[in-house]
Amino acid sequence: MSFFSGLFRRSCPLDLRGFTDYHCHILPGVDDGIETLEESLRVLGAYEQAGIAAVWLTPHIMEDIPNTSDFLRLRFDELRQAYSGSVSLHLAAENMLDSVFQERLEKNDILTVEGDKVLVETSYFNPPIKFNETLKQVLERGFRPLLAHPERYNYINDVAYYHKLKNNGVLFQGNLMSLSGYYGPAVKQKAMYLLKNGLYDYFGSDLHDISHIDVIKQMQLRKPEYNAFVSVLNFQI
Repeated sequence: MSFFSGLFRRSCPLDLRGFTDYHCHILPGVDDGIETLEESLRVLGAYEQAGIAAVWLTPHIMEDIPNTSDFLRLRFDELRQAYSGSVSLHLAAENMLDSVFQERLEKNDILTVEGDKVLVETSYFNPPIKFNETLKQVLERGFRPLLAHPERYNYINDVAYYHKLKNNGVLFQGNLMSLSGYYGPAVKQKAMYLLKNGLYDYFGSDLHDISHIDVIKQMQLRKPEYNAFVSVLNFQI
């Protein structure tokens, strides 16, 4: 991904050529994201125009949306058959750390990112009971926990908590729109801390609606933050 065009400008628009979106809800009709196949194809068409190279489709799995791996694979195959564009499609899931996840983990029935990373989330307001124990179980089974949008959890108010999670082997996936202030100034502030301190490992759109594409297209970052963003993309694990 090239950023030299914005090197000498105070603010740089995002250049997403070659970008891999590690978190989105584009798989149609399976959760609170994109609803129809036609909308999914429109989103993927917009991804092509932006030069995005690959996308991990990560539908929710939780007590309220208990998608099974087999069902998601079926819907994924339907999308792949309908899509003939240039974006490389991959299937994983965003797993709420709840009883459904515990059951799936015990059965080793987990849809992973890149084979060994498990995209997980928690409530925005409270950490799950036995949070650390669950993360340890994920690691003991040979997976790496990849925490979705860590900047959005209201219960994390001390930056030391982020460093503790990282030291315990947790990877961080940031939301692109968090950097723009889309979720509010408090989330943006935490996202900027994570970015500037090199704590992010991956980025994703967390796209739930086709309108999110316009938000991302309009994003600009100051040169230091832009360079930090590009460094994450260049050194993804």
